[in-house]
Order: sequence, then structure tokens, then C-alpha cells
Amino acid sequence: MSQQNVGNVINRLLTDEELRMRFALDPVDTLAELHLRGMALTPEEIDVFVQSDVRVWFGETERFRVWYH
Repeated sequence: MSQQNVGNVINRLLTDEELRMRFALDPVDTLAELHLRGMALTPEEIDVFVQSDVRVWFGETERFRVWYH
């Protein structure tokens, strides 16, 4: 497990619009691509990313949270 790799994946998802769109459509393939680029994740870390609410990566959850309060 590497916190640095997890941080790098999070940073890429938040800052790279094209990657974010590919992740929204096919998270497993996108994470496999990142793995090939040196951002290896454990199976548990992959599960967390795959099960994450895609709106998080687009900044949508904050907008919903504000609207509901």
C-alpha cells in the first residue's frame, strides 16, 4: 500500500478532466491504466475507488450537500 499512489490517483481524478470522464465510464480500466503508469494500488484501494460515488470526482457532492442543508 502506498499513500503516495493513492494521493496521486486522487489528484489526477480531481485535476484531469479527460481521466475523470474515463473513470466515470470505466473505473476498473482507468485504474488499470494508472497502474501501468506506476500508480499501483492494493485490491482494497481499488475497491474504494471503484465503489466511490463518481460525483465526488466532479465536485457534485458538495453542491448537493449545500442544497440539502
